[in-house]
This record gives sequence, structure tokens and C-alpha cells, in this order.
Amino acid sequence: MSVYEYLPAEIARLGVTRKAAGLVLGQVHAHARHSREREERARQGPAEILNLSELMIAMWECAEWERIAYVMTEQQMPVYVPGQDPRVGRREEQRMQRVALDVAAAERHGGAPAEMLRHRVYRIVAQRAGPPGGGEPRLTVHMMASSLSEAAHRAWTVYGRPGGLYQQGAYRIASVEQVLPQPGELL
Repeated sequence: MSVYEYLPAEIARLGVTRKAAGLVLGQVHAHARHSREREERARQGPAEILNLSELMIAMWECAEWERIAYVMTEQQMPVYVPGQDPRVGRREEQRMQRVALDVAAAERHGGAPAEMLRHRVYRIVAQRAGPPGGGEPRLTVHMMASSLSEAAHRAWTVYGRPGGLYQQGAYRIASVEQVLPQPGELL
């Protein structure tokens, strides 16, 4: 059985924490404002199926930027230092406990050692097959996978079956891009 080393919310929060390191409060407030705007745009966009969506990612990141601004104000930090943020250490401990519990459960159920997966979150956009037309609806889903090609394959496997979201070939995958962590960031 497989265990995820990081869940999407953990990746989003960790990315924000890393970006915030070394920033002054005004910069953190600017990032918080931009993330609130991104969240609002995501709310106005088309609804996505499942819990992992552009809106959820924007909400996690916005909440983390706002939390960091609060911590900096409360602790009067001139510059954000993750090592001085008590929640950062607690979250890592909680993640390690979650992983340990998931591994133990997986080994109990499967009998074999659990496979640790270090996945990323990909945005898969599908559009109607055929000649490109203006205004055609686009379908967006987010999935965890180890690579771009695996994300596309999993999306097609899940949504390309008869009666699926992609409606038996009426849609084709137009793009797949990594969104968490942001390309170039390492976990």
C-alpha cells in the first residue's frame, strides 16, 4: 500500500513558508493580498470536481500568508524566520506522526512494507475535441502524481471512461502543469 509523504495542503503551506522566509511584514501583507485576490478569482471560476481544486489551493496558501502576517505582528518579527514560528515545527511533527500512522496502517493491511510516495499536484485542463472553438467549456481537475505524464494518464483513466467527465472522447487533455510545489521548488 502507498503512503503520501506530503499531502496537498502540507505542500501548499510549506511552499508559502519557504517563500516568506526573509520577508519583512509589508512584503508578507502584499503576498497575502495577492493570494486573497487569487482565491477570489478561483471562487468566480468554474467549479471543479473533488476536493483538490484551484480554490482549495488558493485558500490554503491565503490562510498561510495571513497566519504568517499575524505571527510576525504578534511576535514583532522584523523579518520572518520559520525557525521562530512555533506552528512550523508543530506541523512538521504532526506530518511525521501522520506518515508513521499511515505506514503502520498500510503495513498492517498489506503485510508488505509501505511505499512512500513523493507526489506533486498537477492541473489537468481538457477541452472539447475537434477544431478549436472560442468559448468552448474547459474542464479542469487537479491530481496528485509523480510526473506530468502520470498525471495525464491518471486523469484520462479516471475521467475518460464511458460516462466519465471527458464524455467518451468528446474532450481531449489540452495541458498538464505542475502547481504544487511550484516548478523549481524542492520538498
